[in-house]
Amino acid sequence: MIGPNLNAAREKYRRHAPGYDASARRTEPLRRRAIEALRLNPGDTVADVGCGTGLSFDGLQRRIGPQGTLIGIEPSPEMMTLARRRVRSLGWKNVILLESPAEGARWDEPADAYLFNFAHDVLRSRAALENLFRQAAPNAKISASGMKFLPWCLAPANLIVKRMARPYLTTFEGFSRPWTLLEDYAPRLEVAKSGLGLFYLARGTFSGARPR
Repeated sequence: MIGPNLNAAREKYRRHAPGYDASARRTEPLRRRAIEALRLNPGDTVADVGCGTGLSFDGLQRRIGPQGTLIGIEPSPEMMTLARRRVRSLGWKNVILLESPAEGARWDEPADAYLFNFAHDVLRSRAALENLFRQAAPNAKISASGMKFLPWCLAPANLIVKRMARPYLTTFEGFSRPWTLLEDYAPRLEVAKSGLGLFYLARGTFSGARPR
């Protein structure tokens, strides 16, 4: 199956940007759970991978405090414009915004935590994960959440799932278990499912190992 397509993703989110915040409200409870699963501490450096318009920033900021650092990574110029506007309007001084694909994002200080909220294309890119975890602190915490295919007993409904998800991702490779590439970096990843198996939340700790 064909993997992620960065150019196609940028085009999709160019169209989505104006109404993205409104469309994301229905999955806000899962976002909150994903942030909570990181168990962040004041002063932590956290990377929000595929940060979009910055909807996760407030929840992350409340946990890391002004002494922490929030790194927002987003390849869509239109989505990043809205993220910058959010940061300016709230006066946050501890945010680093990187308008870049995850495969090429660079920053200075090791990340203590990584949030992947509805970032399926990134989770299915080995190059992206290798680049991100090359910049991880020892025992960095990981939280990933999003949609997935329903289990086999509900497989006919996956036609509807594909229709729901298609506007927001460019590949369905690995969509039954989106977290599997993360297991190369966090072998003891814990995965919880909800919504009859439509949604997942994976959490774990970076082992320091690299895929062979």
